Amino acid sequence: MAARAARTTGPVRIVGAGLLGASIGHALTALGVDVILTDTSPTQLRLAIDYGAGRAERPDDAPVLVVVAVPPDVTADVVQRELERFPGVVVTDVASVKLGPYIELRERGVDLTHYIGSHPMAGRERGGAISARADIFVGRPWVVCRDGETPAADLALVEALALDVGAMPIEMTPEEHDRSVALVSHVPQVVASLLAARFTEAPGDALRLAGQGVRDTTRIAHSAPELWVQILGANAEPVVDVLDALAADLSSLAAALRDPDAAGARREIADAIRRGNEGVERLPGKHGQNRRFESLVVMIDDTPGQLGRLFGELGELHINIEDLRLEHSPGAQFGLAEISVVPGALRSAIEGLEQRGWRIASTSHD
Repeated sequence: MAARAARTTGPVRIVGAGLLGASIGHALTALGVDVILTDTSPTQLRLAIDYGAGRAERPDDAPVLVVVAVPPDVTADVVQRELERFPGVVVTDVASVKLGPYIELRERGVDLTHYIGSHPMAGRERGGAISARADIFVGRPWVVCRDGETPAADLALVEALALDVGAMPIEMTPEEHDRSVALVSHVPQVVASLLAARFTEAPGDALRLAGQGVRDTTRIAHSAPELWVQILGANAEPVVDVLDALAADLSSLAAALRDPDAAGARREIADAIRRGNEGVERLPGKHGQNRRFESLVVMIDDTPGQLGRLFGELGELHINIEDLRLEHSPGAQFGLAEISVVPGALRSAIEGLEQRGWRIASTSHD
């Protein structure tokens, strides 16, 4: 039985049973929505169905909503096909670029009255139906791109889908979306990949020194090249704009470091780090709020149950964990848990944990 009533009545047809399509299927199926799955890969489709993301299509299916979850280079083709196959039915897509498919469909003369492009800002490093999860959208933005022709009822249907899977609908134009994701998603992928590529010829001893900072910075480097060739190619202009600006910043910093004793060099270096501080402070925190946290680093013995005990004792202290990072160096007999808490709770957390025998390695402002 569903835990709560779904806003989406169904049936919902999902074209593409990969990570995003199957994850949407899992989330809707858990709410009791009838989900129809289809995919050009019989293996992918079978996996998604076996894992419970939905059912196979039938000739008499009459969906009220179609979700296209295919790679960007075929999004326009599939959207057109679905609009023509199901006249009057709302069709949305979840491709990571919005302007290209929209322009392509317009140039073909396709009636886009019932088409609404959208994009959930969610994903994982690994794709496919086997990696799909119902909770990957929870608390994440879901961009909805409407235009002047979009009926209010159609818009409400797509926003209901986003809300049902736990996401936060945000309206943007296709242009606004593509420039935004270039900055916060596509260029970070490029930067992470280029930095991680430096490791391929690095000495093994150097990599043994890697801590949580470099792991955080390169986490998304483990992504599918085939998909990112499509994404970056489809959103090339906004990505190039950001990369050019970033290249200029790197060039200025490199020039300062070539002669750190030159007049103004240290200021250039300090300003680069300071601007980074200011940029990070603008990122939304937990629950979409711009708020800063304080953090403490707790040493945890490398034995079973210690992390659970730490969480339990923080709960007894009425300390809510706002964010958590774990680090465990190879060969060490302990790990480090960096725990972020709301401003003002740091002292209570430190004192309470130390009274219970925990070792505090350091404290800092997140």
